Amino acid sequence: MKLQIQQKNARIELIPLIDIIFLLLVFFIYSMLSMAVYRGIPVTLPDAETVKDAKEQAIFITVDKNGNVFVDKELTGRDELFDRLRMEHVAFPQKIAIIAGDGDSPYKVFIDVLDKVRLAGFKKVSMEARPEKLQWQ
Repeated sequence: MKLQIQQKNARIELIPLIDIIFLLLVFFIYSMLSMAVYRGIPVTLPDAETVKDAKEQAIFITVDKNGNVFVDKELTGRDELFDRLRMEHVAFPQKIAIIAGDGDSPYKVFIDVLDKVRLAGFKKVSMEARPEKLQWQ
């Protein structure tokens, strides 16, 4: 008696392979987004409707609610702020300056910082704010 056994050819299923590739892609995208580095100190930002992200290299200047000034998370006195900004602008003229002021910070300190940033030579100056939450009525 002769048995007839059919030989099956091996197949590679593409649909599960594509699913795995998409899962890996999502994993790497989320891991890259979580690695974003913020160089400022945490402050409560005021709301604004016209907020954009700065994609270029930037120097972060922060004014906290007590009026202290930080440059890239480093406490800087108001007297040495101009010299620090001038050195940074001479070394990297393509950088932009991003100023983040706490909503409760003294207005005069914020204006003094803005003035010193402009005097140091920065042509591109941005004020950081968080997007305003829309409320539907």
